[in-house]
Amino acid sequence: MSSEAKDDHVFKALAHPRRRLLLDELKDGPKTTGTLCDMFADMDRCTVMMHLKVLEDAGLVVARREGRERWNHLDALPIKRIHDRWISEYATHAVSILDRLKTDLEG
Repeated sequence: MSSEAKDDHVFKALAHPRRRLLLDELKDGPKTTGTLCDMFADMDRCTVMMHLKVLEDAGLVVARREGRERWNHLDALPIKRIHDRWISEYATHAVSILDRLKTDLEG
């Protein structure tokens, strides 16, 4: 799969607010699917599993089976790749513009 296609999957996964909340919960450490379902009591188990599947397909979540439990781990590397490609370049440009503005205002 091309880098662009991978990015598309990540953007699609991050587009839904519930999936972002699931990722927020996984930032502190891996959680079982049952624990995530308990945390999102307003969603049924199938809906939580559907969102986790989208996150897995995007490479943002890695699931491991341990006995009867399914542990979900955050993989932040796809987000870092997005940051490196899209955000860091623009941030550097914005800082240089602000630096020029500051110089012009002080001069």
